Amino acid sequence: MKSSFKTIGLALAGLGMAAAAVPASAQAWQSINQRQRNIDVRIDQGVRNGSLTRPEALRLRAQFRDLSNLENRYRRSGGGLSVGERRDLNTRFNRLSARVQIERNDRQNRR
Repeated sequence: MKSSFKTIGLALAGLGMAAAAVPASAQAWQSINQRQRNIDVRIDQGVRNGSLTRPEALRLRAQFRDLSNLENRYRRSGGGLSVGERRDLNTRFNRLSARVQIERNDRQNRR
């Protein structure tokens, strides 16, 4: 009898951990448009608080614009985004997001 309670307890604990993991993974995924908004806001904040210099912000904005243009080309070519196009954009947005993070934390202050 004790072993069946233990088994039930372990099963419930496993379900609880699985349920807790679902919201975290759902939050980790964002649409491409949401990622664009987040990156745009982070660049704006960096300019306002001085963590991005003007040349850094201009360079990041140019990269952001290039990615937006690429997304538009992908969408025009086939209507929607294919799995490969989405994967490519996500990879490129990951790189841009990392670059924004690096530039904002490189301790170069705007003068």
